[in-house]
Amino acid sequence: MNISCDVAVLGGGTGGYVAAIRAAQLGKQVVIIEADKLGGTCLHRGCIPSKSLLRSAEVYADIQGSESYGIETSGAKLVFSKVQNRKNAIVDQLHQGVQYLMRKNKIQVLKGKGRVIGPSIFSPKSGAVAVELADGEMETVVPTNLIIATGSRPRTLPGLEPDGRYILTSDDALVMDELPESILIVGGGVIGVEWASMLNDFGVRVTVVEAADQLLPAEDQDVARELQKLLAKRGVTIHTGGMVQTDTYQVQDGQVSIEMRKGEKNEILSASCMLVSVGRQANVENIGLENTDVRVEKGVIAVNKFLQTGEAHIYAIGDVIGGLQLAHAASHEGIAAVNHLAGESIHKVPEHMIPRCVYTRPEVASVGWTEKEARRNGHEVKVGKFPFQAIGKALVYGSKEGFVKVVADAKTNDILGVQMIGAHVTDLISEAALAQVLDATPWEVGQMVHPHPTLAEVIGEAMLAVDGMSIGM
Repeated sequence: MNISCDVAVLGGGTGGYVAAIRAAQLGKQVVIIEADKLGGTCLHRGCIPSKSLLRSAEVYADIQGSESYGIETSGAKLVFSKVQNRKNAIVDQLHQGVQYLMRKNKIQVLKGKGRVIGPSIFSPKSGAVAVELADGEMETVVPTNLIIATGSRPRTLPGLEPDGRYILTSDDALVMDELPESILIVGGGVIGVEWASMLNDFGVRVTVVEAADQLLPAEDQDVARELQKLLAKRGVTIHTGGMVQTDTYQVQDGQVSIEMRKGEKNEILSASCMLVSVGRQANVENIGLENTDVRVEKGVIAVNKFLQTGEAHIYAIGDVIGGLQLAHAASHEGIAAVNHLAGESIHKVPEHMIPRCVYTRPEVASVGWTEKEARRNGHEVKVGKFPFQAIGKALVYGSKEGFVKVVADAKTNDILGVQMIGAHVTDLISEAALAQVLDATPWEVGQMVHPHPTLAEVIGEAMLAVDGMSIGM
């Protein structure tokens, strides 16, 4: 049976279902093809479940430190099965919400494996999708436009293939029945440090090995140093500039061990299990791209500024095209792609101006260029920095660690980037992102009246600090 439609979306993750909804809003007939569950990685194996676990870990840490607030507690007990139950309930509720949105917008959902086919009796051009349904039946979707949104999966290291017991991916870690006594995390990027923070708060002995000379290699050096200092203070063992030697991996007496090379020295590291967190790999295989003129370059689908592939009627969005590989970036790309194919005006935010968030304790958030990137891009910069410890609400809240750093152009006063580390900065970063979109200067943001006492006051102070005009220090 053939299904004709205006827009077909291959992949029902965040980018895919947002694109489908936008297309339906524009009056398009839409079919979405998903092999697993609507919501994709973000909802089922990424953003939502991991942040649920991080929140439970934060609450547990707060209880352990409640005496500093004048509250004495005893007998507080971590029941990890209940932590997992809470996570699953949140995911289920949001999954139901996505399914409702599909019905509300009259989007047809096909559950099955989709494969793009070339010109055939169904269509004179490539872009139709053969779908193998769960019951083994076949459907062919023939769209006017196709959007590929097949997402990504955890990248693995040769010699450290996941087994779900001793070597874990982040997918495996999310469904652990019980917490290990200790864990070795290979990779100190966003996912690695989030798991390090969470498991440390849960009482697990954590060791992190990062090949670069800092945690969060893509983030500001000052922020990375502060995060490393604070995690180390909590008892996390961190090795930057270290490379695990995969051929030395072994399991003995229920413990994994591996050799780490750091400079000219080698050291044996051991733990109950190992989490390999070395990035994500785009899902470009087995989806029929060889039947089209869609190009794969460096493991991701190549697109132009309008998110079109080598065939103008086929678009690609989200993790499968590389870049930031963030859920909110995928959503933005999905809307932009649909607007373009529908002839609507599009506003595609430059990649470096999309906010980036890390949900450690304390949180990290940034937008724009780091100081190093700004200088590398030829800017003469001026920098403002303001600590949370000078903000009343931070002291009240009990989280005085961290700071906000503003990088501006010394000649034009343009805001080039804002980096934050501290409590709730993932909520605060949007003000900085808006300031960049509106091309505001630090002085203009600093003149905005920030309510007191709030954590947001730190943004105004940091902006004023760019020109030496901060009030609180």
